[in-house]
Amino acid sequence: MTAPSTFGLSSEARNLHWLLTNLVEEVPGIRSVAVVSSDGLLLLSSDPGRNEEARQAREAPRGGPRGSAADLATVVSGVGSLTVGAARLMDSGSVKHTMVAMDEGSLFVMSISDGSLLGVHGSAECDMSVVAYHMALFVGRAGHVLTPELRSELRKSLEPEPSVSSESTGSAR
Repeated sequence: MTAPSTFGLSSEARNLHWLLTNLVEEVPGIRSVAVVSSDGLLLLSSDPGRNEEARQAREAPRGGPRGSAADLATVVSGVGSLTVGAARLMDSGSVKHTMVAMDEGSLFVMSISDGSLLGVHGSAECDMSVVAYHMALFVGRAGHVLTPELRSELRKSLEPEPSVSSESTGSAR
């Protein structure tokens, strides 16, 4: 995996990128990872190409996400919301993690902080207990640094760069 560009980010944001990269590189069977804010927005992805897809998805006039990082963020947010609703309905307290085993893969969702979620898409062959263990390590290391300021910085890092027009540069015609 190629490390995402962290140029211009704070040390906390760079550390979070590093933790995410290590999660993907060290745990066999992980296909992709997304950190999602409480409002369902992608904050961080395991693949820099997916980050670009998320930027394009935000610019696209079409409704709904485009690109696998945006899709994973949508699924993680939906599963997180569904399980929180189920826990409330059952008076069972807060949701710590959710695992879904499928024929061709697995989905893991774990609470980080303030409603933020860590989502992992794993292969069918991944060891679910190993993935869950490493996710818990990530959450333990990242949870205290995922402040509102850092979430805002991560969101902004996925936004498209403003285009430079002749009007904004002050050039005359």
